Amino acid sequence: MEYSLPIVRQICKWTLLALSPAWLPAALAAPTNHETNHCAATVYLTFDTGSQSQAMLVAQTLRAHQIKASFFLANEKTIQGDYSLDPSWGPYWKQLAAEGHAFGTHTFDHVYVVRDLPDGRILVKPQFGAHAGQELAWTPQQYCAELHRVDERFSQLTGQKLDPLWRAPGGKLTPQLLKAGESCGYRHVGWSPAGFSGDELSSEKFSNPVLLKRALDHLRDGDIFMAHLGIWSRKQAWMPENLEPLITGLERKGFCFATLREHPAFKTSVPLQTSTSARGVPVNSK
Repeated sequence: MEYSLPIVRQICKWTLLALSPAWLPAALAAPTNHETNHCAATVYLTFDTGSQSQAMLVAQTLRAHQIKASFFLANEKTIQGDYSLDPSWGPYWKQLAAEGHAFGTHTFDHVYVVRDLPDGRILVKPQFGAHAGQELAWTPQQYCAELHRVDERFSQLTGQKLDPLWRAPGGKLTPQLLKAGESCGYRHVGWSPAGFSGDELSSEKFSNPVLLKRALDHLRDGDIFMAHLGIWSRKQAWMPENLEPLITGLERKGFCFATLREHPAFKTSVPLQTSTSARGVPVNSK
C-alpha cells in the first residue's frame, strides 16, 4: 500500500512519540517550517566546542527538527576526561558531517589573542595543549598552522575537510590576527548581537528564561546565533532548558535554519586544502 507524503510524516511522528524522550513530543507538536515549506526569515545556528556536556543533546535536537547548523572545533577538555578532537569523539563528528552540517576551525588549542606586536607577530595565549596558559609570540604563519591543525584532525576523524571558516576564541580579533586568518584562506565568523546565547554568563545574574526571551524577541533574518557544546562555569546549563524552546519558538515565528555555507557573506562549496607548509615552533614572548 502506498501512502501520501503527509501521511508518511504523521506515521513517523507517531513512531517518534512512542520511542523518544520526554522533550521530543514538544518538538513535534506543530508542523515545522520544513513541513510547510515557508520561511519568513533564516537564522544560522552555530556551536563552539566546550565541555561537550550538551553535545549529544544538540545533535539529537537538530535531528528532531531536521535542521542543519555550523560547528567551530577546538581540542577542548570534556566532561569525559578526554578532549573534543580525540579519536573517542570521532564517531560524533563523523555522524554530524554525514548529516550535512558545516564545520570551521576554532584553533586547535583554543588560542586567545592578547594583542598585536610591533614586529608583525601576534601575542597569543593557548588555553590547552603544551603551552597552556603561556603568552607566546606567533608569526602569522604559525597562527595559520594552528588553524590548519583542526582541519588535519577533522580530516583524520571524518574523512572530510573543514569549510573555510574560522572563529577566534572569545570572538576577539586584532587587525594582524584577522589578516593572518585570511592569508591562509579562512573567513572569520562572529555572531550577531541578538545571537549571543549568554550561555557563558552567570546563571544567577542571567537566568535561562531571560536569555531565551531576549533571543526570541530580537533575532532577525540573517542573524548568526552562537552557543557552546557545554560550559564549565555556568551553574544552570543553558542548553537543556533553552535549546528546544528557542528552535520551536523561532519555527512558530516562521524562521528557517541553514548552515553558514548558505549565508550570503560566507557562501562557498570549496573545501579547504590543508597546508603542507612547516608549522613552526611557538616562541615564548616572556
